[in-house]
Amino acid sequence: MEQKKFYIFTFILLTLTTYGNLAYGTGSAKNQSDNSFQGKNLGQLEWSLWGYRPHVWKMNFDFNQLSGTWAEYQNIPFKVPGSVQQALKNQEIIPDWNVGLNFTLLEWIENRHWIIAAKIPDDWISQNANCILHCKGLDHQGILFINGREAGRFNNAFIPYSFDISDFLKEKNNTLAFVFECPPNYLGQIGYTSQITEWKPRFYYGWDWVPRIVQIGIWDELLLQTKAQNILSQVRVNTNAAKEKEEGELSVLVEGAETAGAAFAKISLNDAEGKIVFEDSVSSREISDGITREKLKIKRWFPNGWGEQHLYHLKLTFFGKNGKMQYQEEKKIGFKHVEWLPNKGSPENADRWICSINNQPLFIQGVNWTPLRPNFADLKKNDYEKILTIYKNLGINAIRIWGGGFAEKSWLYERCDELGILIWQDFPLSSSGLDNYPPDDAETIAEFSKIARHYVNRLKHHVSLLLWCGGNELYEKGDVKPVDHTHPLIATLEKIVKENDPHRRFVPGSPSGPSIYASPDNFGKGVHWDTHGPWKLPFGENKTMDEVAEFWKNNDSFFFSEVGVPGAMRASLIKKYSGDYQPLPASLNNPLWRTVNWWNEWDEYLTATKENERTLEKYVRWSQNRQTEGLSVALKTSKEKFPACGGFLIWMGHDCFPCPVNTAIIDFEGNSKPAAEQLSKIWRNNSNIIYPKKEYKND
Repeated sequence: MEQKKFYIFTFILLTLTTYGNLAYGTGSAKNQSDNSFQGKNLGQLEWSLWGYRPHVWKMNFDFNQLSGTWAEYQNIPFKVPGSVQQALKNQEIIPDWNVGLNFTLLEWIENRHWIIAAKIPDDWISQNANCILHCKGLDHQGILFINGREAGRFNNAFIPYSFDISDFLKEKNNTLAFVFECPPNYLGQIGYTSQITEWKPRFYYGWDWVPRIVQIGIWDELLLQTKAQNILSQVRVNTNAAKEKEEGELSVLVEGAETAGAAFAKISLNDAEGKIVFEDSVSSREISDGITREKLKIKRWFPNGWGEQHLYHLKLTFFGKNGKMQYQEEKKIGFKHVEWLPNKGSPENADRWICSINNQPLFIQGVNWTPLRPNFADLKKNDYEKILTIYKNLGINAIRIWGGGFAEKSWLYERCDELGILIWQDFPLSSSGLDNYPPDDAETIAEFSKIARHYVNRLKHHVSLLLWCGGNELYEKGDVKPVDHTHPLIATLEKIVKENDPHRRFVPGSPSGPSIYASPDNFGKGVHWDTHGPWKLPFGENKTMDEVAEFWKNNDSFFFSEVGVPGAMRASLIKKYSGDYQPLPASLNNPLWRTVNWWNEWDEYLTATKENERTLEKYVRWSQNRQTEGLSVALKTSKEKFPACGGFLIWMGHDCFPCPVNTAIIDFEGNSKPAAEQLSKIWRNNSNIIYPKKEYKND
């Protein structure tokens, strides 16, 4: 096939490969002709679940017939993606863990081995092509069997796995089974960060806003691919924009395109109306080395509240030497320019925390994002759509994806691109209370580097992505200050970001700088850069909002990446999820309230109220008013200081469990607490966001 005349491209060499974030076809099992170029989606198959005491399956389970007579739980319908917990709940084997203390009835699940299996349709297997099973999210450790033969192992929930299963397949009657072994005993909130070597989300082992509900299962898509499809799916895309002009830069790399047998690729970029920005054909060698297109005539992307979210459709189609299409990849991309400017009054050596998008300085405002559910494998696109739309309408322009969770499903990043919500992305590392120092041994750094490379290469094409962060509350030994770029693991993460996503900022952790918290003793000294807290009221001995207002008036932090105030859930929902327990008293004497012991303020309520009758409704009203006033004072005062203060992120956005009280401003069922409505008025007012043309210097 004759190729079109090549445009002249600037070549860039990128390094370090992981698997890309793909949009896969979901056609029927017998007819994949329309969407088969990315692979066959195994979510269409009929899956079943078996539960055994550990290792018993080795003596009993028939992998060819998919039967196990010794299993304690047999042939339970299972959906991919999905969790073991949800499959058991659907069959009423376990109760609703959101009610009362039912979550304590789930821990036996962790002490079983679970087999998730299906039959592969005969017409899905090509005798002339190597078969790769691409698993985008397995939570978290176990063995893959094809026709009863071990085909691979997995032990990391944060990265995808690709297994070459060609030599394990038969002409017909093929079976596929995942055996999930017992997860680590404990990775929860209190422990030792320096000893973390298991790569599984930590939050659902128990945090101050969720009890222990340890997910097991397949949390993202499974694809059956040819070897060429698997290699060609590793598409790397970087974008950037001019500071003041409607011009963009696009870089694309597909390492291994020649190895996959591709002769050439067609590339096209279209705007939302289908108008062609550019199109061309390039050789497989060129795209393997990397191509860059500069000065593209585009419209730049702006955050929510500051302009339009212009997105473009990038399409890459790979062809073999015979001219036959091998693989097709499509991505939505956008173009923005980011610059970080100094805060007013900051020392010359201080980190810069004024974010300028396309030459428009703005106040970063939003919430900390935690997983929507502990069983996030079962979430649907609409779950993300609902909560993100709420946030956009409230007026936020940013979320921080917290380091105790995971790199979210693609739906979140795609929707943030569309809604104009900037993303601060933590790597999956967090504090542990007893020890908050990140691992520094070579073996752990090498393992974590795999996660970091995958995160960066998977997500970097999303225009909403603002910056990378080493993790949550990572401190030097003794908790004397936040870790910095000299820590071996943090230095490695920074290097990975610079090599793979050079236009984006990397910060060593949240918080960062000389101080963890903003202390009144150090106000005015220029040592509060990005700080955390406080998370509760009141401050000061007199326990009045006057003291709170004074604290925020004098607080000189350049950025606040976590600030919270607890507020109760609606009284009707507390009753709905209380189960066999009485909602009152809202104290630690009541087992219902012990799951949120950090946020219990019953004693403060008793002190503050003189009423003879104390009802649940009156307590909730008191608690919600307290949250509303405390957060409003903090946000309004901080925003009015711009450009001395560059941003403010609420801890936290939403509940993943029906906590009767915590710091979320959106409850478990997606209802805004009164605080959210009041904060929205402040978020929507940008009248004071003015940054003089002349940069601030050290005052």
